[in-house]
Amino acid sequence: MAETLVPPKSHAIDELASERTLYPYVTGTSVIGLKYKDGVILAADLGGSYGSTLRYKSVERIKPIGKHSLLGTSGEISDFQEILKYLDELILYDNMWEDGNSLGPKEVHNYLNRMMYNRRNKFNPLWNSLVLGGVKNGQKYLGVVNMIGTHFEDNHVATGFGNHLARPILRAEWHENLSFEEAVKLVEKCLLVLLYRDRSAINKFQIQLMVKGVTCGGNITVHLVKRPIFCIYFQPYIYFT
Repeated sequence: MAETLVPPKSHAIDELASERTLYPYVTGTSVIGLKYKDGVILAADLGGSYGSTLRYKSVERIKPIGKHSLLGTSGEISDFQEILKYLDELILYDNMWEDGNSLGPKEVHNYLNRMMYNRRNKFNPLWNSLVLGGVKNGQKYLGVVNMIGTHFEDNHVATGFGNHLARPILRAEWHENLSFEEAVKLVEKCLLVLLYRDRSAINKFQIQLMVKGVTCGGNITVHLVKRPIFCIYFQPYIYFT
């Protein structure tokens, strides 16, 4: 009988099978979150950067999770989509019990902490920093978790450049009894600072609110119009679309 020749294994295939994401491709920049008197507000721009190119202009990076939570992300957009799949399965499994209870923001945040830390331990992290906010039984919750599982809870949070540029503003101007109008103005102020200082930010923003288990919000466009030709300042005009 003739010998059967077995082709040698390709090292290239073996290397591809164990490949990990070494750096993100399409990314979003800062997310801002804060508590106010009646609920929680999250805000981010709608830009998606391919490297240093502002490739996508309508990427919504804040999504409702279940009945009580909002999730915002900085970092890799495809990894965020993967996280949303995991959370859809979690919420579906929870609803199947039909016990009259539902996962609140604290439970979802704890789940995200474990998931991000687990992926980090496998040396295959999800390249995101996540902001999780919500309201359940009148209790407001706002927390952050990053790509290696480091997490904390606070009254106001920010990711990306917002951690350096927006947090000082929030520390100076935030207080417990912020009204809805004051909270929106404070968020707009932070977003405008990021628009001026962060090259990855664009002038289209998404703002979402969670008030007593009800999610609402919309998108804002900021138009920057030069005043006199010799003036180096810009005057923003803001309206809801």
